[in-house]
Amino acid sequence: MGIVLVTGATAGFGEACAITFASKGYDVIITGRRKERLEALSTQLAQEYGTNVLALNFDVRNEQEVASVLGGIPEEWKAIDILVNNAGLAAGLSSIEEGSLDDWNAMIDTNVKGLLYVSRVVMPWMRARTTGHIINIGSTAAKHVYAKGNVYCATKAAVDAISQGMRIDLLPYRIKVTAIHPGAAETEFSMVRFKGDEEKAKAVYQGFIPLSAQDVADVVFYVTTLPAHVCINDLVLTPLQQANAYYIDKN
Repeated sequence: MGIVLVTGATAGFGEACAITFASKGYDVIITGRRKERLEALSTQLAQEYGTNVLALNFDVRNEQEVASVLGGIPEEWKAIDILVNNAGLAAGLSSIEEGSLDDWNAMIDTNVKGLLYVSRVVMPWMRARTTGHIINIGSTAAKHVYAKGNVYCATKAAVDAISQGMRIDLLPYRIKVTAIHPGAAETEFSMVRFKGDEEKAKAVYQGFIPLSAQDVADVVFYVTTLPAHVCINDLVLTPLQQANAYYIDKN
């Protein structure tokens, strides 16, 4: 089928995407910071689906690691057909004047700079082959800013803008660029945002049926199945009870 690279593959959307593509016959490059989880997923994919797996343990925030580890993969793995820029997080929920600088840096360095670092390595390989598909995972927060989500929303708006820029840059090379913006999805997202506070994290998803990681992975896979001349540029998906980043009808 080809080769897919999924960043942030140790949980949530990334893990679901890696499993979905492996189940469809793709060879998979998975990246993540948590080495044990990465190795466990690598073993699972190889054993369950018989696919070739390349597991890369690095942090997308580290420019040098991205350049050396990802940039130094064997030549045969560089023929990447699909890049899923998934690595991202929300940290904290506060007004700007009370915001944590550490949280801001974590979000900007991961959601924006990390995506750019990875893309900068992979895009030349796709350009040289004049084929490929880049999928950037955004958020409904890219479309509507909500109270106390300021910097997170800004990083996802940046992903939206970067996706548009990539589409222009790569147009002459016939490389597809798709931005996918999920709404409320029950993954580790809220546990990370609330620093492990399980009660707060669970409360986010009470009163409605949220998206699952698999829901998002199914959509990610779907956009790669269209005819060669068709590209979905921008796609927003939400649970039925969610209208946008702000309005959720809980009952």
